[in-house]
Amino acid sequence: MERVRAADDDRSDESLLQSHIDGDPRALEHLIRRHSGELHGFLTRFLGSSAAADDVFQETFLQVHLSAQAFDAERQFKPWLYTIAANKARDFHRKRKRRAMVSLSTPVAESGGSETPLSTMIESDGPSPDAPVEAHDEAAAVKAVVDELPEHHREILSLSYFQRMSYQQMSEVLQIPLGTVKSRLHAAVALFSERWRRARRQGKDDHA
Repeated sequence: MERVRAADDDRSDESLLQSHIDGDPRALEHLIRRHSGELHGFLTRFLGSSAAADDVFQETFLQVHLSAQAFDAERQFKPWLYTIAANKARDFHRKRKRRAMVSLSTPVAESGGSETPLSTMIESDGPSPDAPVEAHDEAAAVKAVVDELPEHHREILSLSYFQRMSYQQMSEVLQIPLGTVKSRLHAAVALFSERWRRARRQGKDDHA
């Protein structure tokens, strides 16, 4: 039994999906286990809630089951999976009007064109007894800025920086042309950088 399970786990996503279509009761289970960590993380960042991600994760794989016959064998499974997940997450947003939360490790552009992780941007200059409180306050400020970004900007930042998807894969997931992917990602990074700098300036003025 363990030898069969190991063999199944070594198969490609596309082969496992075909096995699921052919009636293998274990194939979908293997796909779920294989993608559970990354996909759940993507949905949690997109939705801002682990509980919401649980629901959308289940809906995503239910749709995979229902739509398996329609899968194009010439495509890769992962972009197709994330297309379904992103659509389900958008549906959730429309129904619940939830905001997504992007991790503080997302690199964003500062002035001059360089990229810096958000976590670096909010590090204190030196240790102090108040450092944990200050870091928490600035992390909240970062989240507030991110929460104000348009949904399509939060979405593409997550796919690019967390899922490490190529432009082509993002194009498939978001169902937009390759050129639009590049321009949208550039705009998302630029918009966050602009609003973050503005928030930092406003914060300094308020404490002046």
